[in-house]
Amino acid sequence: MSFDPGAYRQQSLQGWEEAAAGWVRRHELTSTFAAPVSHWMVHAISPQPGQRVLELAAGLGESSMLAAELVAPMGGVIISDQAEAMLDGARDLARRMGVPNAEFQVLNAEWIDLPLASVDAVMCRWGYMLMADPAAALAETRRVLRPGGTVALAVWAGIASNPWALLPAQELIARSLAPQPDPDAAWRPGPFALGDADTLRELLHDAGFSDVTVESIELVRRHPGFEELWETTLDLSRGFHDAVLSRPEQEIEEIKRSLAERFAPHTEPDGSLAIPASTLVASAGA
Repeated sequence: MSFDPGAYRQQSLQGWEEAAAGWVRRHELTSTFAAPVSHWMVHAISPQPGQRVLELAAGLGESSMLAAELVAPMGGVIISDQAEAMLDGARDLARRMGVPNAEFQVLNAEWIDLPLASVDAVMCRWGYMLMADPAAALAETRRVLRPGGTVALAVWAGIASNPWALLPAQELIARSLAPQPDPDAAWRPGPFALGDADTLRELLHDAGFSDVTVESIELVRRHPGFEELWETTLDLSRGFHDAVLSRPEQEIEEIKRSLAERFAPHTEPDGSLAIPASTLVASAGA
């Protein structure tokens, strides 16, 4: 089947608007899990007092809020996302954290509604690989950066290195609730679409960036037990949520039991779960 970027963008926006409540509920878990990545990005852009920092596909904006303190008092951060519901959660988090120098904008990263050379740095944590045209988004990122500015980003490494996603996907595929991946299919956006370091490096070079650095960070996603993992997966993965909850109640329970068995190798002696994850991080200069 051919890829329809317009239909994908519309579906993506609707999905993130609907998923925002789940991301707000799971904020403590996701922010703890992602903290090493946010800190890496902030270190990579090296924010200075008075600068203006843009975060794309920011979700609840945790990375921006780390940078906000470093650019204060005269500088500020722009926390942007395509989903207004996500920004509502970010506004609430900024109020609770006492971040006064943050502004919030609904932006689509493929056509950033900001002037040429208007920000000193851009961050994007796990966003570019979900965009219909990541090359266009990176070119826009380059356009809004001032000369000498820096972009720092993260994309997931391959799905085989991320069992938190691989095992639910395998469960859905085994039950014909999701299609088998086709290695010969044309490129499609998705969580692992940019999981190859060479591909990521080439995209950054093609967008006009220089001094490209790509590294990997190993993470661990922790849950007190499988029940929380199950509820978290329903909250954070719209595809899993819709596929599973469309089934009869008895089948949902079967899926749950089967998935618990798949995650058993990642269970600690106290019953908690420690699930490995791997992400690529990159920085580049404008």
